[in-house]
Amino acid sequence: MKPKKILNANELSTILHRLSYQLIEDHNDFYNTVLIGIQPRGPIFANRLRQLLINDDKKNIINLGFLDITFFRDDFRRSEKTLKASTTSIDFSIEGKTVILIDDVLFTGRSIRAALDAIQSYGRPKAVQLLTLIDRRFSRELPIQPDYCGIQVDSRLNEKVKVTWNENDEEDSVYLIKNK
Repeated sequence: MKPKKILNANELSTILHRLSYQLIEDHNDFYNTVLIGIQPRGPIFANRLRQLLINDDKKNIINLGFLDITFFRDDFRRSEKTLKASTTSIDFSIEGKTVILIDDVLFTGRSIRAALDAIQSYGRPKAVQLLTLIDRRFSRELPIQPDYCGIQVDSRLNEKVKVTWNENDEEDSVYLIKNK
């Protein structure tokens, strides 16, 4: 079965702008707010959002970090395949700040649970919020919901949602792919 395109580049751009405006409404100058992209697909999304926020107000200084959750996953030692860790880059304090965790697709909630565990290694935030591009709402295994969401996609368990970014895949789009 051919992949079904859910979002094209223009629709994705519109969603990114809407999410950036929602963040501005809620966090104003970002003095007490930091953005953290969850590796491996969240950093591109987080970078894009940060750029939109900076373009809106050049005075905003927005801290952006990247968090690897590989060794915090609950399936870390359950797989035969070798896991490859990404880099964590958080060169600012999260103590007492609002942390916005950013990921492309919220599926079972297990990656977000791992991110919540991992972020505690860097301090105690005032609050943690979740921003996702895609919420696959009917496949949750843990009670985790996004505070900010691009779109909700109702999909079956035998389907995969794939976000492609210009930076990696030479195209901005979102596809629904049937697993074999």
